[in-house]
Amino acid sequence: MSLVLDVLFPLILGYLFGSIPFGLVLTKLAGLGDIRDIGSGNIGATNVLRTGRTDLAVATLLLDGGKGAIAVIIAYALGWRPEVAGAAAFLGHCFPVWLRFQGGKGVATFMGTLFALYFPSGIFAGAIWFATAATTKYSSLSALIAAAATPFVLFAMGKPAFAVASLFMAALIFIRHKTNILRLLEGLEPKIGKKTDDATPQA
Repeated sequence: MSLVLDVLFPLILGYLFGSIPFGLVLTKLAGLGDIRDIGSGNIGATNVLRTGRTDLAVATLLLDGGKGAIAVIIAYALGWRPEVAGAAAFLGHCFPVWLRFQGGKGVATFMGTLFALYFPSGIFAGAIWFATAATTKYSSLSALIAAAATPFVLFAMGKPAFAVASLFMAALIFIRHKTNILRLLEGLEPKIGKKTDDATPQA
């Protein structure tokens, strides 16, 4: 029973929260069609921004981050493993069952999970993201650097279980950004806020 409470329940809870595709829902409600047919084809805030609707992009960012945070907070309140709930929410965002497991890249959910798990780690990851974004204007590069650094910081902060969860999420962030990494190397990655006519969905 302990294993069920510690792992299975927060896993289910987190996955269900994480699999809600807010970017897709908001853009459809706004009459913008299917976000998967726009820009990179991603359902996250960066691609929503390419529609020209900053308000929807901000709402998507907050909601995608919030679903990871809420899953963690509920797990804390019920005495479950919060890192399992957070990692599961991240997994649900990347591979939602409702969209045939074709979801987003998980950066906002990663950040929201970190803030709820251990607030200082969220501050650190957010600062790294903003500093890199302000310097390079590349959302993907900012996410990759923040994701790569966070597990080491959590280990240093004495949070090994959270560090393992963040390492899992960081690995998936790199996998989900495979196409972005190739474009960064080729100098073809679009910068933050830039609209693109590339309607091919990314893996």
